Amino acid sequence: MNTQTTSKSLPVLRGELALLLAVTINSFGVVLMLFSGTGISAISSVPYAFSCVFPAVTLGTWTYIFQGLLVLALMILRKKFVPQYLFSFVVGFVFGELLDVHEMWINILPASIGWRVVYFVVSYILLCIGIALSNRCQMPIVPTDLFPRELSQITSITYPKIKISFDVICLAVTALLTGIGLGHIKGLGIGTVVAAFTMGKGVGIAGEWMDRHMAFTSFLSARQE
Repeated sequence: MNTQTTSKSLPVLRGELALLLAVTINSFGVVLMLFSGTGISAISSVPYAFSCVFPAVTLGTWTYIFQGLLVLALMILRKKFVPQYLFSFVVGFVFGELLDVHEMWINILPASIGWRVVYFVVSYILLCIGIALSNRCQMPIVPTDLFPRELSQITSITYPKIKISFDVICLAVTALLTGIGLGHIKGLGIGTVVAAFTMGKGVGIAGEWMDRHMAFTSFLSARQE
Protein backbone atom coordinates (compact mmCIF):
# COMPACT_ATOMS: atom_id res chain seq x y z
CA MET A 1 0.00 0.00 0.00
CA ASN A 2 2.80 2.43 0.88
CA THR A 3 4.63 1.53 -2.34
CA GLN A 4 1.48 2.21 -4.35
CA THR A 5 0.95 5.57 -2.70
CA THR A 6 4.59 6.51 -3.23
CA SER A 7 4.49 5.58 -6.93
CA LYS A 8 1.39 7.73 -7.44
CA SER A 9 3.16 10.74 -5.93
CA LEU A 10 6.17 10.47 -8.27
CA PRO A 11 6.49 12.63 -11.39
CA VAL A 12 5.06 10.74 -14.38
CA LEU A 13 7.00 10.47 -17.64
CA ARG A 14 5.18 9.49 -20.81
CA GLY A 15 6.33 6.09 -22.03
CA GLU A 16 6.25 7.28 -25.64
CA LEU A 17 8.78 10.02 -24.81
CA ALA A 18 10.87 7.58 -22.77
CA LEU A 19 11.01 5.18 -25.73
CA LEU A 20 12.06 7.98 -28.09
CA LEU A 21 14.80 9.02 -25.66
CA ALA A 22 15.92 5.42 -25.19
CA VAL A 23 16.24 4.69 -28.92
CA THR A 24 18.13 7.95 -29.51
CA ILE A 25 20.41 7.49 -26.50
CA ASN A 26 21.16 3.82 -27.20
CA SER A 27 21.91 4.27 -30.90
CA PHE A 28 24.29 7.13 -30.14
CA GLY A 29 25.85 5.19 -27.26
CA VAL A 30 26.60 2.19 -29.48
CA VAL A 31 28.30 4.29 -32.17
CA LEU A 32 30.18 6.41 -29.61
CA MET A 33 31.53 3.30 -27.87
CA LEU A 34 32.75 1.95 -31.21
CA PHE A 35 34.34 5.33 -32.04
CA SER A 36 36.12 5.35 -28.67
CA GLY A 37 38.30 2.50 -29.94
CA THR A 38 37.56 0.35 -26.90
CA GLY A 39 35.28 -1.92 -28.92
CA ILE A 40 31.61 -1.96 -29.82
CA SER A 41 28.90 -2.64 -27.23
CA ALA A 42 27.93 -6.28 -26.81
CA ILE A 43 24.34 -5.74 -27.99
CA SER A 44 25.57 -4.55 -31.39
CA SER A 45 28.69 -6.71 -31.66
CA VAL A 46 27.03 -9.51 -33.65
CA PRO A 47 25.55 -7.29 -36.41
CA TYR A 48 28.84 -5.33 -36.42
CA ALA A 49 30.74 -8.57 -37.06
CA PHE A 50 28.42 -9.38 -39.97
CA SER A 51 28.88 -5.87 -41.38
CA CYS A 52 32.66 -6.39 -41.29
CA VAL A 53 32.56 -9.84 -42.89
CA PHE A 54 29.83 -8.87 -45.39
CA PRO A 55 30.37 -5.10 -45.89
CA ALA A 56 27.89 -4.79 -48.75
CA VAL A 57 25.19 -4.55 -46.07
CA THR A 58 25.34 -1.67 -43.56
CA LEU A 59 25.58 -2.00 -39.79
CA GLY A 60 22.04 -0.66 -39.46
CA THR A 61 20.63 -3.27 -41.83
CA TRP A 62 22.46 -6.14 -40.12
CA THR A 63 21.18 -4.77 -36.80
CA TYR A 64 17.51 -5.15 -37.62
CA ILE A 65 18.12 -8.54 -39.30
CA PHE A 66 19.68 -9.70 -36.00
CA GLN A 67 16.82 -8.13 -34.05
CA GLY A 68 14.29 -9.94 -36.22
CA LEU A 69 15.93 -13.24 -35.29
CA LEU A 70 15.72 -12.33 -31.60
CA VAL A 71 12.00 -11.59 -31.94
CA LEU A 72 11.49 -14.93 -33.68
CA ALA A 73 13.42 -16.72 -30.90
CA LEU A 74 11.19 -15.13 -28.25
CA MET A 75 8.03 -16.27 -30.04
CA ILE A 76 9.42 -19.80 -30.23
CA LEU A 77 10.19 -19.72 -26.51
CA ARG A 78 6.72 -18.36 -25.76
CA LYS A 79 5.24 -20.98 -28.12
CA LYS A 80 2.79 -18.42 -29.45
CA PHE A 81 2.50 -15.40 -31.71
CA VAL A 82 2.99 -12.17 -29.76
CA PRO A 83 1.85 -9.06 -31.72
CA GLN A 84 3.75 -6.69 -29.41
CA TYR A 85 7.00 -8.30 -30.53
CA LEU A 86 6.34 -7.16 -34.10
CA PHE A 87 6.01 -3.56 -32.91
CA SER A 88 9.32 -4.10 -31.15
CA PHE A 89 10.85 -5.02 -34.50
CA VAL A 90 9.60 -1.71 -35.96
CA VAL A 91 11.34 0.12 -33.12
CA GLY A 92 14.44 -1.95 -33.87
CA PHE A 93 14.29 -0.84 -37.51
CA VAL A 94 14.35 2.82 -36.42
CA PHE A 95 17.25 2.02 -34.08
CA GLY A 96 19.19 0.47 -36.97
CA GLU A 97 18.61 3.49 -39.19
CA LEU A 98 19.80 5.82 -36.42
CA LEU A 99 23.01 3.79 -36.14
CA ASP A 100 23.74 4.57 -39.79
CA VAL A 101 22.91 8.27 -39.24
CA HIS A 102 25.30 8.56 -36.28
CA GLU A 103 28.05 6.75 -38.21
CA MET A 104 27.85 9.43 -40.91
CA TRP A 105 28.80 12.31 -38.60
CA ILE A 106 30.69 10.73 -35.66
CA ASN A 107 34.10 11.23 -37.32
CA ILE A 108 33.93 15.00 -36.79
CA LEU A 109 34.65 14.43 -33.06
CA PRO A 110 38.25 14.78 -31.82
CA ALA A 111 40.00 11.40 -31.64
CA SER A 112 42.85 11.84 -29.17
CA ILE A 113 43.40 9.16 -26.51
CA GLY A 114 42.04 11.36 -23.72
CA TRP A 115 38.84 12.03 -25.61
CA ARG A 116 38.43 8.33 -26.42
CA VAL A 117 38.46 7.50 -22.71
CA VAL A 118 35.76 10.12 -22.18
CA TYR A 119 33.73 8.68 -25.07
CA PHE A 120 33.79 5.21 -23.55
CA VAL A 121 32.67 6.42 -20.12
CA VAL A 122 29.90 8.57 -21.62
CA SER A 123 28.72 5.78 -23.94
CA TYR A 124 28.66 3.27 -21.07
CA ILE A 125 26.54 5.57 -18.90
CA LEU A 126 24.23 6.43 -21.80
CA LEU A 127 23.62 2.76 -22.59
CA CYS A 128 22.84 1.94 -18.95
CA ILE A 129 20.35 4.81 -18.80
CA GLY A 130 18.86 4.04 -22.22
CA ILE A 131 18.32 0.35 -21.50
CA ALA A 132 16.81 1.12 -18.09
CA LEU A 133 14.41 3.57 -19.78
CA SER A 134 13.51 0.93 -22.35
CA ASN A 135 12.69 -1.59 -19.64
CA ARG A 136 10.25 0.87 -17.98
CA CYS A 137 8.63 2.79 -20.83
CA GLN A 138 5.67 0.35 -21.12
CA MET A 139 6.04 0.44 -24.88
CA PRO A 140 7.43 -2.00 -27.48
CA ILE A 141 11.22 -1.67 -27.23
CA VAL A 142 14.29 -2.51 -29.31
CA PRO A 143 14.59 -6.33 -29.59
CA THR A 144 18.15 -6.36 -28.22
CA ASP A 145 16.75 -4.79 -25.02
CA LEU A 146 13.52 -6.79 -25.17
CA PHE A 147 15.21 -10.19 -25.46
CA PRO A 148 17.01 -10.29 -22.08
CA ARG A 149 14.02 -8.70 -20.31
CA GLU A 150 11.56 -11.23 -21.72
CA LEU A 151 13.94 -14.14 -21.28
CA SER A 152 14.27 -13.17 -17.62
CA GLN A 153 10.47 -13.40 -17.28
CA ILE A 154 10.30 -16.71 -19.17
CA THR A 155 13.08 -18.39 -17.19
CA SER A 156 12.52 -16.59 -13.84
CA ILE A 157 16.25 -15.82 -13.76
CA THR A 158 17.16 -12.33 -12.56
CA TYR A 159 17.64 -9.70 -15.25
CA PRO A 160 21.30 -8.85 -14.45
CA LYS A 161 22.29 -12.53 -14.83
CA ILE A 162 20.41 -12.89 -18.12
CA LYS A 163 21.79 -9.59 -19.45
CA ILE A 164 25.40 -10.47 -18.64
CA SER A 165 25.04 -13.98 -20.12
CA PHE A 166 23.44 -12.59 -23.29
CA ASP A 167 26.22 -10.02 -23.72
CA VAL A 168 28.98 -12.61 -23.18
CA ILE A 169 27.41 -14.95 -25.76
CA CYS A 170 27.24 -12.04 -28.23
CA LEU A 171 30.96 -11.42 -27.71
CA ALA A 172 31.80 -15.08 -28.29
CA VAL A 173 29.78 -15.12 -31.54
CA THR A 174 31.49 -11.90 -32.68
CA ALA A 175 34.94 -13.29 -31.99
CA LEU A 176 34.09 -16.47 -33.91
CA LEU A 177 32.60 -14.62 -36.90
CA THR A 178 35.40 -12.10 -37.33
CA GLY A 179 38.09 -14.65 -36.51
CA ILE A 180 36.92 -16.99 -39.25
CA GLY A 181 35.70 -14.38 -41.74
CA LEU A 182 38.54 -11.85 -41.42
CA GLY A 183 41.38 -13.94 -40.01
CA HIS A 184 41.50 -11.77 -36.89
CA ILE A 185 39.12 -10.66 -34.16
CA LYS A 186 37.65 -7.22 -34.85
CA GLY A 187 35.37 -4.88 -32.91
CA LEU A 188 36.10 -6.32 -29.48
CA GLY A 189 38.23 -4.39 -27.01
CA ILE A 190 38.71 -3.88 -23.33
CA GLY A 191 35.66 -1.62 -23.23
CA THR A 192 33.48 -4.30 -24.82
CA VAL A 193 34.55 -6.88 -22.26
CA VAL A 194 34.13 -4.51 -19.30
CA ALA A 195 30.67 -3.48 -20.52
CA ALA A 196 29.60 -7.08 -21.15
CA PHE A 197 30.44 -8.23 -17.63
CA THR A 198 29.17 -5.16 -15.78
CA MET A 199 26.44 -3.44 -17.80
CA GLY A 200 23.68 -5.69 -16.46
CA LYS A 201 24.46 -4.36 -13.01
CA GLY A 202 24.78 -0.81 -14.34
CA VAL A 203 21.33 -1.03 -15.93
CA GLY A 204 19.97 -2.31 -12.63
CA ILE A 205 21.43 0.66 -10.73
CA ALA A 206 20.04 3.14 -13.26
CA GLY A 207 16.66 1.44 -13.12
CA GLU A 208 16.52 1.50 -9.33
CA TRP A 209 17.26 5.25 -9.39
CA MET A 210 14.44 5.80 -11.89
CA ASP A 211 12.02 3.76 -9.79
CA ARG A 212 12.70 6.05 -6.83
CA HIS A 213 12.30 9.29 -8.77
CA MET A 214 9.71 8.77 -11.53
CA ALA A 215 6.85 6.66 -12.81
CA PHE A 216 5.94 5.80 -16.41
CA THR A 217 2.67 5.60 -18.30
CA SER A 218 1.76 5.16 -21.96
CA PHE A 219 -1.31 4.68 -24.11
CA LEU A 220 -0.76 0.92 -23.86
CA SER A 221 -0.75 0.93 -20.04
CA ALA A 222 -3.82 3.18 -20.05
CA ARG A 223 -5.66 0.70 -22.28
CA GLN A 224 -4.72 -2.18 -19.99
CA GLU A 225 -6.17 -0.33 -17.00
